[in-house]
Amino acid sequence: MANLHKEFAVFHDQIVLTSGKKKSLRNSRDAVRDRIRKYFRDKLKVQLPKFLGQGSYAMGTTVNPLDGEFDIDDGVYLRHLDKNEDSKWPTPDTVHRWLVNATDGHTAEKPIDKQTCVRVRYAGQYHVDLPSYGELNGKYMLAEKGEKGWHHSDPLALTVWFKDKVKGQGEQLRRIVLYLKAWADFQAGRRGKMPSGLILTVLAAQNFCADERDDVSLTETANAISIVVSGAFCVLNPVDSEEELTARLTDEQKVRFQEAISDLASDAAKAIATDDRGKSSKLWRKEFGDRFPSVEDDNKADKRKEDASKVAAICGAKTPAKPWAHF
Repeated sequence: MANLHKEFAVFHDQIVLTSGKKKSLRNSRDAVRDRIRKYFRDKLKVQLPKFLGQGSYAMGTTVNPLDGEFDIDDGVYLRHLDKNEDSKWPTPDTVHRWLVNATDGHTAEKPIDKQTCVRVRYAGQYHVDLPSYGELNGKYMLAEKGEKGWHHSDPLALTVWFKDKVKGQGEQLRRIVLYLKAWADFQAGRRGKMPSGLILTVLAAQNFCADERDDVSLTETANAISIVVSGAFCVLNPVDSEEELTARLTDEQKVRFQEAISDLASDAAKAIATDDRGKSSKLWRKEFGDRFPSVEDDNKADKRKEDASKVAAICGAKTPAKPWAHF
């Protein structure tokens, strides 16, 4: 069996955010927070919101994407709203407009008012997504534009759920999530849009198979996921069973993922089964792209070593004796 555990460690370093990028993200996040606080204090003259990081950054599963632009989700929790009565709450559109006005001019690009958040984009580098929440009768409500309006959503509970999974299963689970997200990023360029990182994270955590080797763990986890989604592809929020995370996926997108994860499970099994590390590497690179390390075929490596030995022997035979060797 080809063992590429060490190559996966190299791959991990290729896809994970560097300490420099993490620092840049934190600085940008803090600068955006300051803009929003200033707006709420000087313009709205209400109690300042609190901020809580969420999503992949908070979970430690942010992947350095192929297009070079990554993101950070920073929840804006409004504290001036009535916690027991929402009849006088502003509309989600109004809340979004506050955040747009607060961050306008912070970067060269205009803030993007999306359905579930306001996005502040640092062109070609990264963006900060700002979903906004209010608390009602002990539950967090997301300000979503459109038909859904204010509705229950608790991303903090989901972050805690995942971190508890990592505590129980070990850091390998976090690495498996990173591998799957990097895989989906590469496959999206070949096949089309893949499920969100959140869906992949939940699937990985719920079907995780631990092993002392990352290549084996990923193979078994991918196979388990493939089996789970082969029928009805439905992923529920593990901390809110009423929320279907896959609800926004089209039938085409679901079939695309079912085929893609099946191919990953198949290629991974072949990569593990072969005795040739070079062939194993080619199979992994087929799924992950050029960021995964290339390994020379074993027969070529053996031939190269054999040729080198022959050359060394010939050169040694032709080396004249040193005249002082007899003294």
